[in-house]
Amino acid sequence: MTAIALPLRVYEYWLMLYRRIWRGTVITSIINPVFYLGALGVGLGSLVNKSGGQPLGVPYLDFVAPGMLASASMQLASSEASWPVMGSFKWTRQYFAMIATPLGVRDVVAGHQLWMLVRLAGTSVVYLGVIAAFGGVNSFWGILALPAAVLVGAAFTAPLAAYAATQDNDAAFVPINRFVILPMFLFSGTFFPVSRLPLPLEWLAYATPLWHGVDLCRELTLGNVHLLRALGHVAFLLALAAGGLIWAQRTYARRLFT
Repeated sequence: MTAIALPLRVYEYWLMLYRRIWRGTVITSIINPVFYLGALGVGLGSLVNKSGGQPLGVPYLDFVAPGMLASASMQLASSEASWPVMGSFKWTRQYFAMIATPLGVRDVVAGHQLWMLVRLAGTSVVYLGVIAAFGGVNSFWGILALPAAVLVGAAFTAPLAAYAATQDNDAAFVPINRFVILPMFLFSGTFFPVSRLPLPLEWLAYATPLWHGVDLCRELTLGNVHLLRALGHVAFLLALAAGGLIWAQRTYARRLFT
């Protein structure tokens, strides 16, 4: 088999597994963006707009919607790259079964990461479609918010999968969600500009991958694209994803062969 075909075998396994459970996820993938955007973009947004405190001078729906798109990608990535990865080592031991075939560690990592990106893309398509239906996409640049959202997820899936490969107890994911994912969701520019934070927290927010993803998606949906700034966001997120892949190959190999 070619180097490309081997990871696709791993991807095929995860796809076949998902075919058994997709009904439990497709409903939430549609309902969640409708409820979030209805409550925050329309409900809360009407109050923000009437008060005259529109961030960036745009309707609050237009401001918050791309932030919710990036945040949803982050949250799905954190879920897909934590319990399923640890479970494949400890509970189902699927990774060990895969490595007993001609598949190598790189194939196992790449194939599972490819599946995660496909999941992120599917959910992001739905989310972006709901945003467009609510009138939150104001430019043809908005279509590029889809790969941008997937890139945000990739910046989380690879490092978190690498971390999950080192864990034997799912309690290890609680502090990650409580002290990393949740604070980023609340304070990385999704709901209000980070410039309103105290200066130390503002600079801390600028260092988070979610802020880069939120700002990139927002520029694209608003049509206010600054090329160098956008390329900086992309480079930052790509660096995290690439670093995570390198780390994941090491932690997977250590777990599979020791």
